[in-house]
Amino acid sequence: FSSPSLMGIPLILIATTFPALLLPSPNNRWVTDRLSTLQLWIINLITKQLMTPLNKKGHKWALILTSLMVFLLLINLLGLLPYTFTPTTQLSMNLALAFPLWLATLLTGLRNQPSISLGHLLPEGTPTLLIPALILIETTSLLIRPLALGVRLTANLTAGHLLIQLISTATTTLMSTMPVVSLLTLLVLFLLTILEVAVAMIQAYVFVLLLSLYLQENI
Repeated sequence: FSSPSLMGIPLILIATTFPALLLPSPNNRWVTDRLSTLQLWIINLITKQLMTPLNKKGHKWALILTSLMVFLLLINLLGLLPYTFTPTTQLSMNLALAFPLWLATLLTGLRNQPSISLGHLLPEGTPTLLIPALILIETTSLLIRPLALGVRLTANLTAGHLLIQLISTATTTLMSTMPVVSLLTLLVLFLLTILEVAVAMIQAYVFVLLLSLYLQENI
């Protein structure tokens, strides 16, 4: 899980930019190939899903949220291939994605509707004695959101990769001594790989969806 390096140069920049090379370049033709059509359909589907909870003020965020979704989706899925490095297993990178976007949603709310944004810190009808404690709790929960976003993505992907590593090691080790047990572990490995493909897609979606929900609170 450590970032690979070549001659002392970290390769994480290549790992994060390489997925973009897999996307076909858009062109002005009326009739395109199947890959471009599929890509356009997927991007339209993602944009529709992310923009559904938002009102019209939030639709200007469509480009950055959809781009982030495609970026995370490609990196998570490519990271399941053998001998690859997954940048989203690094907490530092996930926090670098989560913190600025969360801060942007918070500052948007404080700029456009400061009273409503600050009103989220204190629910209506709170008893007077509980007001200081509730404000402290709500402020803590607000400030911990970017940490939760980053840790959730890191923990889910890291746990899945560790399980795949352990079970694949057990499969190869048992191949010579207990072939029947090795075949059973191979079946478990196959099912776990399918699960991890689903987790890679779901975690990318959850990360961006939560950001869009935070944005909806502030607009």
